[in-house]
Amino acid sequence: MSVPWEEYFQMVLEEKLLAEKPQVHEDNYINHATQLLEKKRETVEVEEALQAKKKEFQVKMSALKQRREALEQKEAALKESMDTEAKQSRSLRRAEEGRQTAAQKEAEAMALKAELTRLIQRKEQLEHRLNKYRPFAQYLEQVVAQSEEFQEIPELMTRFNGLSETQVILSEREQTLHKAVEDARAELFKLVEEKNDEILKQNNRLADLQLRLEEVRTQALQWESRWVHIQNTAAQKTLLLGQIKMVALNLFQMVCKQKKEVPALAVEDTEGQLEQVQQYFQDLSATLAKLTRENLGPAAADH
Repeated sequence: MSVPWEEYFQMVLEEKLLAEKPQVHEDNYINHATQLLEKKRETVEVEEALQAKKKEFQVKMSALKQRREALEQKEAALKESMDTEAKQSRSLRRAEEGRQTAAQKEAEAMALKAELTRLIQRKEQLEHRLNKYRPFAQYLEQVVAQSEEFQEIPELMTRFNGLSETQVILSEREQTLHKAVEDARAELFKLVEEKNDEILKQNNRLADLQLRLEEVRTQALQWESRWVHIQNTAAQKTLLLGQIKMVALNLFQMVCKQKKEVPALAVEDTEGQLEQVQQYFQDLSATLAKLTRENLGPAAADH
């Protein structure tokens, strides 16, 4: 922004005066006249310097003005050239955009035409389906007309949709239960197979045990037969033993009677009794042998 000439020079003058303000001398010997002359001289110098600055400023402003005018001319020429190029560029760009827009519009027109054809086909299909389902719509209208619960078809369809959803839920539950039943059945079949295998094993083991039992029973019968035989034999032996004891007791008593002794052994001491009887017969045999020798001695002498 340009500054007016008066204000500019006034500022330069104030700066000069402020820059060259005289100092206060401590001795204070200079009088007021000398100070006034000094001020006038300084004012003349400032004025001359101001004029010089003014001329310099005018020269600079003139050069700046010429330079500004040249720059404005160059800027105008450049702007004109740029406007021309911009106009050409805009024209070319607009022509290209026009061609692209035309092609795009043509493509959009073809797409719209194809879409229109598709919509016409879709309309024909819907009309065909509408004609196909029209009897059902008429049937629904009759149902609504005869029903006291529903006033309009949407109410009936809402109720139907609700029932359909309920049916779907029930069907899903049924499928879930069916799957659970199938799983349980498979598990049961698995358990039955396992139990059948276990039963088969137990039956085989039972058969083995029964076979072993039959063998044991056979052996038991054999041992029982042997036991009976042993018992019978033992009875016979016991009877024979009783008879032997009775004979031994009788012989012992006869020996005691022959010896004229009182039996000193118990009745049950069969072994002691037999030893006494044996000792008696041994003594008797020795006596008979002695007597025989004695009797044979004289007879041999007679011969």
